[in-house]
Amino acid sequence: MKGYVHSIETFGTVDGPGVRYVVFVQGCPMRCQYCHNPDTWTPNTGEQRDADEIIEDFERYKDFLGPDGGITISGGEPLLQIDFVTEIFEKARAKGYHTCLDTSGIVFNENNPELIKKFDRLIQSTCLVLLDIKHIDPEEHKKLTSQPNDQIIAFARYLDRNNVDVWIRHVVVPGITFNEEYLTRLGEFLGTLNNIKALDVLPYHTMGIVKYENLGIDYPLKGVDPLTTEQGHEAREIIRKAYHRVKDNQQ
Repeated sequence: MKGYVHSIETFGTVDGPGVRYVVFVQGCPMRCQYCHNPDTWTPNTGEQRDADEIIEDFERYKDFLGPDGGITISGGEPLLQIDFVTEIFEKARAKGYHTCLDTSGIVFNENNPELIKKFDRLIQSTCLVLLDIKHIDPEEHKKLTSQPNDQIIAFARYLDRNNVDVWIRHVVVPGITFNEEYLTRLGEFLGTLNNIKALDVLPYHTMGIVKYENLGIDYPLKGVDPLTTEQGHEAREIIRKAYHRVKDNQQ
């Protein structure tokens, strides 16, 4: 089993607990307007690596990652290569290594029994999922990413039913997701889940613009200012209050 790898980071500090060995795989069906890795969009390109190579390379660095570190697979969208991810995670878990999946969940399909079997197998060796919820509103999600969000929501519920630990990631963009109604609805949805272990509110930034320029691609959010630290705190508080309001009503 070989997969297409875009790049590897051997000292990741924002991709799960502890210090992480991060594999960025190639290919993504989303076209998020704020994406800072447009060079990962195209599938079936990049360097082909197999699971054993990944594990062997990880083991060169594992002593430097500390007891809380491990392997994270990100992208792109890693679930486009679900068989490759599963093989890496199974080999990692067989050796006791912590595994973390960074995904939008966009390829999940609750109506595809064969695909669900693959997900059922994958989560057996997945310690943590970093779930990127781009936008809680279905129509606004399509505008922002070019894809619907119904199966992303279904994936979040699937992880909850199967007791898979989840960290939520949500990018807050001025004029798009920095909106009290949308942030409240997001918090209310998260409040219906019982497996949320952390919430990362990620302020929109413009550091990816140079990649678009280098690739000759127009940057969709040209002219949108980065989110300020204060706005980030405000967004997180709106989500947090809505989340706890739902939880309190469940008691």
